[in-house]
Amino acid sequence: MFTTLPASRIKSDAFRAKTMSAADAAALIPSSAAIGMSGFTGSGYPKAVPQALAARIEGEHAAGRPFKVKVWTGASTGPELDGALARADGIEFRLPYNSDPIARERINKGQMQYFDMHLSQVAPMAWQGFLGKLDWAVIEISGITPEGALIPSSSVGNNKTWLDIADHIILEVNSWQSEAFEGMHDIYYGTALPPHRVPIPLIRPDDRIGQPTFRVDPAKVVAVVETGIPDRNAPFSPPDAKARAIAGHILDFLGHEVAMGRLPRQLLPLQSGVGNVANAVMSGLMEGPFEQMTAFTEVIQDGMLEMLAAGKLATVSATALSLSPEVAHRFNDELERYKGKLILRPQEISNHPELIRRLGCIAMNGLIEADLYGNVNSTHVMGSRIQNGIGGSGDFARNAYLSIFMTPSTAKGGAISAIVPMVAHTDHIAQDVQVIVTEQGLADLRGLSPKARARTIIERCAHPDFRPLLQDYFDRALRGSYGLHAPNILGEALSWHQRFVETGSMKP
Repeated sequence: MFTTLPASRIKSDAFRAKTMSAADAAALIPSSAAIGMSGFTGSGYPKAVPQALAARIEGEHAAGRPFKVKVWTGASTGPELDGALARADGIEFRLPYNSDPIARERINKGQMQYFDMHLSQVAPMAWQGFLGKLDWAVIEISGITPEGALIPSSSVGNNKTWLDIADHIILEVNSWQSEAFEGMHDIYYGTALPPHRVPIPLIRPDDRIGQPTFRVDPAKVVAVVETGIPDRNAPFSPPDAKARAIAGHILDFLGHEVAMGRLPRQLLPLQSGVGNVANAVMSGLMEGPFEQMTAFTEVIQDGMLEMLAAGKLATVSATALSLSPEVAHRFNDELERYKGKLILRPQEISNHPELIRRLGCIAMNGLIEADLYGNVNSTHVMGSRIQNGIGGSGDFARNAYLSIFMTPSTAKGGAISAIVPMVAHTDHIAQDVQVIVTEQGLADLRGLSPKARARTIIERCAHPDFRPLLQDYFDRALRGSYGLHAPNILGEALSWHQRFVETGSMKP
C-alpha cells in the first residue's frame, strides 16, 4: 500500500538542496552546544530533530561518552522535545520556562540547571550576550517561499532572535501545519538595545507593524528536515463548578467596572494565562454581555478561539496557539476563516511591558498560593520545588490596567489552602496584585492598606475550612508581631507549609 505524501513546502531550490533526515541533522550538533529551539506552550516546536538528538544522546551515554546540550526556547514545548531530551538525560541547562514532568523532576533533583525568567526579557538578554553564545537554532516553520523567506507555524516565540544570532540553523518544515498560516504573522524587526531603542509603533491589538515571514541568512542554514508531526498540547478538562464560579465572579466584577465607568463596554484588551480555569473564564465571557472585545495576550486557547469564531472577540494578538488536540485539528482545517482576526507576533512584542501598559490590558493569571497581603506565588511548591515557571505572568501583572489572579481556594482534596499567612515563595509582590479570585469570591484589593487587604482576602477568598484558622492567625499577629503595618508571626506563618510536609495537610 502506498501513501501519497503532501507536496513539498520547500519552494526554494537552494533550501531544497539542504534537505536531509532528522538523524543526519541531529548528527551535526555537538555536545555542550547551546540550542535555540522554537516552541511556545506545546505549539510550533521542532519534533523530529530533538527526538533524533535524544536517540543519539542515549547511544553516546551507553558508550560511556557524556553528551548534554543547553536548550533555550520561547516557553514550554512538547514531549518530542523537552520530554525526549530529558528522558535521555540530555539537557544540562534550560531556559526560560518548562512544564515537562520529566524535566521538572530532573530540575528538582538538581540534575538540570534551570533559569526561570520573565518571557519579555529573553530576547533582549540573548542580544546582550548575558546568556552566552547561541551555537545552533532548530526552528519549526510551515513553509519556505521561492525567495527563501520562512513562513512561521503555530508559534513565534523567540524564533526571530534565534535565527538572527545562532551560528548554525536547522529548519523543520512541518506539513501538518496549515498552509493558510501564510500571512497571519507579524514579525517586527524594529527592536534594538539601548541607546538605539525607538518607540514600537503599535497602537491597537490589530495593528501590523512588521512582515509576515522570518528572514534568514541562507549561509547559516545547514539542514532542512521535512516533517508532518502534529503539535501536542494537552486537552482541557471541562469547566468544573469551581472554575465556573471563578469565571462568574470575574464577569460580575468586569460588569461592575463598566457600570462605574472604569472600563468601556467592550472592555480593554484581554490577557489570559494557560490552564483550565483561564479557559473557563473565556467560556464565561462567551456567554457574557460584552461584545467586540479584543485580546493582546501570549497564547490563544480553546475558549478564546471560540469567542473569535463567534464574533465576541473582534481580534486576537498573541505569540502562540495553545489548543486542545481536537480544536487544533479543526483550527487547521478552518484557518482561512480567521484571516484578518488573528495575529501571531514575537514574544518580545506580545509580552512587551510598554505595550501592555499603554494598551491597558486586563491580565488574568493563575497562582499556586496567595497570602493575606496579596503576595502571590506562581512557581514553587513549598517554597523550593519548581512547578513550571513565572512565564509571562510578571510581564502582564506589573504593567496591566487590571491585574487579576485566580485559583480554586484549596488543593489536594482540600488538604491545602491556596490562601496562606505568608507565601513560601514570592513571584508577584502585593503592589502588583489588584484582584484575587477563588470560587468563594473576589477580593478587590485596590487602594487597601495591608490590614484591610488581609480582612478582605480572608472574608471573600479563603475556603470556610481554613477561614477560622487564618482569622485566628491574623488576630494573634495583630497582638504580637514586630510591627503592625503588615502583621506577621514569621515562624508560625511558614509553619503552615511545614505541616503539609510532615502530615500531608495544612490543617492542625
